[in-house]
Amino acid sequence: MKRRNFIFSALSTIPIFSFAKVKLSREMQTGKPFKVNSGAARFGTHYKMKGVTLNTLDIKISGRDTNGGLSVFEQTGQTPYGGPPLHIHIDQDEWFFVTEGEYLFQCGKEKFHVQAGDTIFLPRNVPHAFIQLTEKARTIVSYMPAGKMEAFFAVTDKWESPPSKNEIAKVFSEHGMKVVGEPLKID
Repeated sequence: MKRRNFIFSALSTIPIFSFAKVKLSREMQTGKPFKVNSGAARFGTHYKMKGVTLNTLDIKISGRDTNGGLSVFEQTGQTPYGGPPLHIHIDQDEWFFVTEGEYLFQCGKEKFHVQAGDTIFLPRNVPHAFIQLTEKARTIVSYMPAGKMEAFFAVTDKWESPPSKNEIAKVFSEHGMKVVGEPLKID
């Protein structure tokens, strides 16, 4: 009899957990669909990542749209043989889908040649960097959760001259990242 009561009690909690899951997913939605046109940014701002690369980043899905759960950018690579320093995202996973061109990514000790049509996932707290290998390149990049990446790109867009390594490290740190090494170089 005790076993039957235990099983009945356990099964009766399933609807409660299902409801909680549905409620959480609804909290992550904007409530309204939206479209961002090709070549456009969610709020009209094209961020230049001055000082680290000259890439342009357009917000396609903002952290404001997802209650901080996700942000998605289109990155237009304008820096052949350039890329960010080796760094970690303390609280975010990062995902790239390459739509044009080629990159070399390092994640931990591993290196990956990534080209149009390829996807790479970079887990939080694992050092990573990339270098653009082609004249033209383009990626879709996502951060989960969104973190402070929109604010990070807004800061780098305002730099008027190349920042020092200390300034780069400071701005990375203020936005949930830590610089742990130099940018990648072609072997």
